[in-house]
Amino acid sequence: MQTILSILLENEPGSLSRIIGLFSQRAFNIESLTVAATEDKSLSRITIATNGDHEKIEQIIKQVNKLVDVLRISELSGKAHIERELMFVKLNAQTSDAREEIVRTTDIFRGQIVDCTNQLYTVQLSGKKEKLNAFIRSVKRQSDIIEIVRSGCVAIARGATALKP
Repeated sequence: MQTILSILLENEPGSLSRIIGLFSQRAFNIESLTVAATEDKSLSRITIATNGDHEKIEQIIKQVNKLVDVLRISELSGKAHIERELMFVKLNAQTSDAREEIVRTTDIFRGQIVDCTNQLYTVQLSGKKEKLNAFIRSVKRQSDIIEIVRSGCVAIARGATALKP
């Protein structure tokens, strides 16, 4: 089962390394990782998507909470939350039929063509991982995928719940 952890920590050199080290020491795989400064430039927010049983997740949360730089950690998977991922896909669009099909599929998935040349279209898409994977499966049948870049999961709790120091 996928678990999403949101971590608020001091924006200091080595903070991210210590958190990643905890995962590595326990042979725990990180599926996606996003990090950015918050509205307070002295703080960063890390969103980690991982898989594991409840006991392992609890252990990781306790260990991360012990780190000096960490102010708060929240498991979003068990709560109402919003999650998204951003993806760019560069597609071979050499024929007019391929271009039309790429445009049609992009519209169906509510994506945007953000760059195009005579032979390549770059599509931007955001949504849950399942939606992005479905888009990839769909365009594979129509044209060659040249390159895919994904941001990883970002998530936030719904409602008044906020991750604050």
